[in-house]
Amino acid sequence: MAVPGNPTSATPRCKAPVNLLGLPQEKLERFFADLGEPRYRARQVMQWIHQRGVTDFQRMTDLSKPLRARLAQVAEVRPPRREAEQISADGTRKWLVRLDDGEAVEMVWIPDDGRGTLCVSSQVGCALDCSFCATGKQGFNRNLSAAEIVGQLWLALDAFGKFGPRPDRPVTNVVLMGMGEPLLNFENVVDALSLMLHDWAYGLSKRRVTLSTAGLVPQIDALGDRVDVSLAISLHAPNDPLRDRLVPLNRKYPLSELIAAARRYLAKMPDQHRRITVEYTLIEDVNDHPGHARQLAALLRELPCKINLIPFNPFPGSHYRRVSDEALERFRTLLLREGYTVTVRTPRGGRHRRRLRPTRGALPRSDATKGTP
Repeated sequence: MAVPGNPTSATPRCKAPVNLLGLPQEKLERFFADLGEPRYRARQVMQWIHQRGVTDFQRMTDLSKPLRARLAQVAEVRPPRREAEQISADGTRKWLVRLDDGEAVEMVWIPDDGRGTLCVSSQVGCALDCSFCATGKQGFNRNLSAAEIVGQLWLALDAFGKFGPRPDRPVTNVVLMGMGEPLLNFENVVDALSLMLHDWAYGLSKRRVTLSTAGLVPQIDALGDRVDVSLAISLHAPNDPLRDRLVPLNRKYPLSELIAAARRYLAKMPDQHRRITVEYTLIEDVNDHPGHARQLAALLRELPCKINLIPFNPFPGSHYRRVSDEALERFRTLLLREGYTVTVRTPRGGRHRRRLRPTRGALPRSDATKGTP
């Protein structure tokens, strides 16, 4: 019963509008069913949001006027906000993305040989505290919502003005290699991945969407049961004592368990020709010796994979140093001789041509292991 003179007890709380941007098909169908609407409304609204870039319900002209009015009362389509942009001489674009609570993450678009790869974040900061990772040293603030994750893809297409037919889209690949450990934000990441892959949304190929993880074994197993995307493992060491030091998560899920989980993940995929991407950050006099290369080759022998070597990117406060070019080439050659496909990540994004939409703070520094796909 309401208490006289107490407006809080007399006035029911209004529900916050539902952000439809982050709802995959099943959840959006339930949303419309709860409104008494047919489930096919989900297809209509998904296409308006993700394929045409429309956020105003009044412009969704194949919905009835009463439904549009009702949606304006109970729902919204609200992407995060692009606050700053850097465009480099090589065409790489880095955006600062401001969230509703004032937190910020970054996303990076990298053009290369007809592809456009968008690197997106899944958390504000990171809780894993890998010893060579700039983001980990910032600490962990919170998970991103599904709308904030897929919203980065929406923002990139909006920045290019390229919603529409897929062949014309500048984003051909998406990698979850930005700030955060995606598998520690499991449900929101799965919802966002589902939208990236869905034909009513972005329709990206499962081979062109990659999730990078430091190795949460139970979540890798769960991921294979929920969604089919490419998997990358941030390995960085060929033996447990060294990886315990570089990637503290290894103390809970050692290499033998991680490699076994990666093999189980591949076994669940319908395409038997899929491979895991193994990311290995090379740090001078830490993990770059010939013996490390031979250990790595032996460790991965039973895992279908390709290896991506990443020269360490020094950051303020770190005592690690970038691998020398000679050690990098020696490491690469040894792996090639063992029969592995090996790529070397080329630094991107230097020599910024211009900076647009100045921000209230500097762009966050790229993750030393995952910030530049």
